[in-house]
Amino acid sequence: MYKKQLIGKFGEELACKYLKKNNYNILDRNFNCIQGEIDIVAYDIENREMVFIEVKTRTNFNYGFPSEAVNKFKQKHILNSAKYYLFCKKIENVYIRIDVIEIIINKGVHKLNHLKNVIS
Repeated sequence: MYKKQLIGKFGEELACKYLKKNNYNILDRNFNCIQGEIDIVAYDIENREMVFIEVKTRTNFNYGFPSEAVNKFKQKHILNSAKYYLFCKKIENVYIRIDVIEIIINKGVHKLNHLKNVIS
């Protein structure tokens, strides 16, 4: 596995730990389809919403904040993947939300920022 992939997987692990600690159930991880990939599918117990989460992990700001990588093109793929996920799992009548979790790792210390409802 390449360094970039290892950093991404580590970020997803941190995101899952954060979500569990904050009253989310992890339903699925790394759902792949022709439309794209969803890093984490979770259920927000408090708000009763199914949440599709894109995790972006970086070790520096050379290319801006991690969440800036989730542009309109990427958002469209996430939304289409979420629709396909619901179709495949035969899930209906549920509130959904798309979030981004950005993680910066620097010198062994990480900072996590949870951006909710990034696509309206």
